[in-house]
Amino acid sequence: MIQNGSPGCPGSHWDGEGVLFSLYASSAEAVELCLFDEQGVQQETHRLPEQHDGAWSGYLPGCEPGQRYGYRVHGPWRPAEGLRHNPAKLLIDPYARRLDGVFRWSGAVFDYDLTTLNGAGPLTQNLTDSAPCVPKSVVSAARPGASTVRPRIPWAEMVIYEANVRGYTMRHPEISEHERGRFRGMCNGRILQYLKALGITSLELMPVQAYIDEAFLAGRDLRNFWGYNSINFFTPEARYASHDAVAEFREMVDAIHNVGIEVILDVVYNHTGEGDAEGPTLSFRGIDNLAYYRTEAGDAMRYVNDTGCGNTLNSDHPQVQQLVTDSLVYWHQDMAVDGFRFDLATVLGRTTKGFDPQHPLLEQISGHPQLAGAKLIAEPWDPGPGGYQAGRFPARWAEWNDRYRDTLRRFWRGETGLLGDLATNLNGSEDIYVSSGRTAAASINYITSHDGFTLADLVSYEHRHNEANGEDNRDGQVHNFSCNFGVEGPTNDPAIVRLRRRQRLNMLACLLLSRGTPMLLAGDEFGNTQAGNNNAYAQDNETGWLDWTGLQADPHFMEQVQNLLVLRRQLSGCEGFSWLDPAGDPMEAGTWQPGQALILLMGGPAEPGGTGHVFAVLINAANSEQLFGIPDTGGGVSWDIVFHSAPIEQRGQTWTLPGLSLACLSRGWA
Repeated sequence: MIQNGSPGCPGSHWDGEGVLFSLYASSAEAVELCLFDEQGVQQETHRLPEQHDGAWSGYLPGCEPGQRYGYRVHGPWRPAEGLRHNPAKLLIDPYARRLDGVFRWSGAVFDYDLTTLNGAGPLTQNLTDSAPCVPKSVVSAARPGASTVRPRIPWAEMVIYEANVRGYTMRHPEISEHERGRFRGMCNGRILQYLKALGITSLELMPVQAYIDEAFLAGRDLRNFWGYNSINFFTPEARYASHDAVAEFREMVDAIHNVGIEVILDVVYNHTGEGDAEGPTLSFRGIDNLAYYRTEAGDAMRYVNDTGCGNTLNSDHPQVQQLVTDSLVYWHQDMAVDGFRFDLATVLGRTTKGFDPQHPLLEQISGHPQLAGAKLIAEPWDPGPGGYQAGRFPARWAEWNDRYRDTLRRFWRGETGLLGDLATNLNGSEDIYVSSGRTAAASINYITSHDGFTLADLVSYEHRHNEANGEDNRDGQVHNFSCNFGVEGPTNDPAIVRLRRRQRLNMLACLLLSRGTPMLLAGDEFGNTQAGNNNAYAQDNETGWLDWTGLQADPHFMEQVQNLLVLRRQLSGCEGFSWLDPAGDPMEAGTWQPGQALILLMGGPAEPGGTGHVFAVLINAANSEQLFGIPDTGGGVSWDIVFHSAPIEQRGQTWTLPGLSLACLSRGWA
């Protein structure tokens, strides 16, 4: 017999003798707890007996970890008013730590009768039981905290590497079939050895929280490959596990930590997989629609769609704020994750009047004592009105810097008048971040990410080629600032092949020699391609999976990237940052705009007579060769060429670089 519980602890909690169940459902008239066996057959039901301040709870003696369950929420069905209660729909516990079973598209998962959707009258309630089509929540025992020592990489030393768990390992030749595409593949010894040898410090994984494939993808026999369609914020995605997603995720994190690399999770707290008002009812919509989602003023039937994904989480509501912070604490403390990249992070700071950098949710995340050691990275934009908020996040946050991305792309494809912008971005974009009290480390510098062309495609295609997505090539970014150098797509022309290779090195060198925090897209270090698809979110196939044969095709390219990462570590701590024209003279106001070449000087002795190094980066984005001269920096030591993307000719204290090339020189003294 179920007993009164405690509403202050949402989720299901085993105390050794029974389980406390608690669910926030402020507009409900009753909440029914449904228990299922391992075959998914409903065995018994209990009404949660206690209700306080919107939270329903009950304690069930004898209930144990492993028990499958779900909720049916009774209450008003008035869709026009935003009230979507339908007890025929089995609902996932928002705080469930485990899920059992897979989601299956069916008419049963909709809370309304699909045949009435286009009618003139109101929606009719769908009374078909959805339980056979919905994953069941699972009672879990409490887990200990992190079992390994966190690497705790200082921001100044970080190099982020963005990867997709499935896509990274599916085509790797040295990973067994049962590990491919799973957490265990990501912590395979070969993978860990590779990541460590590459020289990255922080592995950023694309979303791994439980998600579903959208209905329109299922109708095209496609799958959601990227994972930005969450249905639960605590549960690891089952498709990445062989058996126990929670245990296998933790094993992966521990193994990555053991080689000194951090784990950062890309998290999606801006929308859910329930979609727009015509989407399925799986959890939040049926529990408390008006609490969890933003609805249009004057039309509560419709959702605010600031995310472009059909719905937007209501970050103003205290329950949503608690859900997000509790989820973050769980992943950081119990699952040992080191930091988070927040997808469409402006939604977390949105009020009905727009973005507020002092929004309570942002302040709670920034100031939560159990998140004090977590790294916080914002994608500082969303598709909603006033959605671009780069530079406005709180002091603890770093941000993706799309201005850096676009400037570097435009500069290296030959656009003029960008020297000033280039210098600002290479110097850590201080114009964006200093005003909020942050350092250059707050700038997450990148040229490519999962969203857009790979680096190889950036220099091989001028147009997107997304036909395989089934949207008539209308999806994906139109303005890519890319260049194919004469041929769209693959070519056997050796001159074009050499130039494309050099351009990839040029951009990677700028990225890794800039101030700020660099982020590499997995596979760019060996030329991975997606055949011109710049929106491979639905390509869970060889288009989206990394093709590791590129590593053998040009192993020297990989070695050059490794050398750049070593060079970046040597540059750590260089404070001096000055700009010279190609002749070696300080850049003046009139020399910033017209040219396409310059010299960046970094470093120097701490004091006269001290020891140290100075580095000179020679940059030539023009099509023709350029002569560079560097002033004498003292010490009587010659310059050493430590990196070059193309053959460089030296005559005394001058160097000639071919068009579209870059070199880095080093000079030390004692």
